Formats: sequence, structure tokens, C-alpha cells
Amino acid sequence: MNTIHPTALVSNKAKIGDNNIIYPFTIIEDDVEIGNDCEIGPNAVLYNGARIANRVKIYQGASVAHKPQDLKFGNEVTYFYVGDDTVIHEFVTLHRGTKETGLSRIGKNCLLMAYSHVAHDCIIGNNVILSNAVQIAGHVHVEDWVTMGGTSAVHQFCNVGKHAMIGANAMAVKDVPPFVMSGRFPIKYEGLNKVGLRRRGFSEEDILMIKKTYDLIYNSGLNVSQAAVRIETELGNNTYVQEILSFIRASKRGIIGR
Repeated sequence: MNTIHPTALVSNKAKIGDNNIIYPFTIIEDDVEIGNDCEIGPNAVLYNGARIANRVKIYQGASVAHKPQDLKFGNEVTYFYVGDDTVIHEFVTLHRGTKETGLSRIGKNCLLMAYSHVAHDCIIGNNVILSNAVQIAGHVHVEDWVTMGGTSAVHQFCNVGKHAMIGANAMAVKDVPPFVMSGRFPIKYEGLNKVGLRRRGFSEEDILMIKKTYDLIYNSGLNVSQAAVRIETELGNNTYVQEILSFIRASKRGIIGR
């Protein structure tokens, strides 16, 4: 059974699983799907296109799957997906996709703190933490295990690699490669996210290989293309080194500097 407060406005067309709690004054529109064991806090709004998985917690005043802030949006049918065990705190705003991709997505076991924003056509991976008032612009990809400090932001069409950390108040206008720490304004590379990597079981040998890779990129005096050639030759047999090289090769905006 679900527990739905009598003041909540829940469409009888919405698909709602079992054992959910829906608090007072919440609005759930027609084309919404909610899994099992979720909590939807007071005054939250789940708009058409919201797709909520299992054990998700959404706190008061959050807005999920609202219309994109994109002048080209023409009321197409698009979606916003939220993965299992994700927590969405108060006044978070999540905008569904446009016709460019059709969706926005947040993965599993993420934590979105108060006032954070994920714009249209974004893909956020698993185990991501967005601290208070983080702002993610349209068409951004944030890979697994990323942590972003309070009031930091990512420019549209940028990518943030897995296990990266972005410091508070930083603004990423280029891609942030995997496994690194970055911060300041303008944003700069500040070394490896060693604490995070060790917590997640990376071996000291792998961390050393990652460090050598970024030393060649940032400290060798080579440009990124030249560094990539040396990295492939000298370190390319390591899986994580290959992930870094793949990220750099796929970058359209370039990576952050030092």
C-alpha cells in the first residue's frame, strides 16, 4: 500500500508502485512513474516525464522533470530519469530533455543537496554528489563517483570524468578529466583525488600510473597531443591510463589547464 496525504494532488493516471509515502501538498502529474519504497516530500512537484526508480527520496519543494529552459523547446514528449537510492534535497530543480536527446538522467545512489540544478539533456552517473547550489548547464555529462563542492558549476556541453572532484565556487568551462582534483576561478588542475581513489579500492600502483599520466599532461612542458603520444607509449598498458586517454581524445572543448 501507498501512504498518500489527502492534500496531495496525485493524478489517477500516474503509475505508482508499492510502499511509497507522498506528503502534503505534493503534485504528481499524469505521465509520471514512481517505483517502490520512495518518499516524495511536501510541496514537491513531479511533472509529466518524471521517471523515478526505487527507494528514492525527494524532499520538500523539489521540482522534477519541469520544462527545459531552452528557447528551442517545443513541448516535445521528453523525460527525466532518477535511479535507485538517489536522494534529492529541498528545492532541487531537474529539467527533462529536449528533442536533441529526449531525456535527462541521474544515476543510482546519488546525493543532490539543496538548491542544486540539473538542466536539460544532462547525464549524471552513479554515486555522484552535488553539494548545495551546484549548477549543471545543458548537455553536460558527469561520470560516476564525481563530487562537486558548493555553488560550483559546469558550462553547457562540458564533461566531468569519473572520480573527479571539483572544489567549491569553481566554474568548469572545459572538460574536467577523470581522477583529478580541480578548483579555483578560473578552474585549474590541482592534482589527483588520491583520498577518493584509495577509499574506492584503487591500488597504489594504479594511483602512481595515473599520477605519471597527469605529470606528463600538466608538468612536462608538452602540449596535450604530444603528452598523449608519450603516455600511450610509456604507460598505455594500464586500464586507467587508457580511460584518461579516451576521455581526452573524445573531448570537444579541451581539458582544464593548470
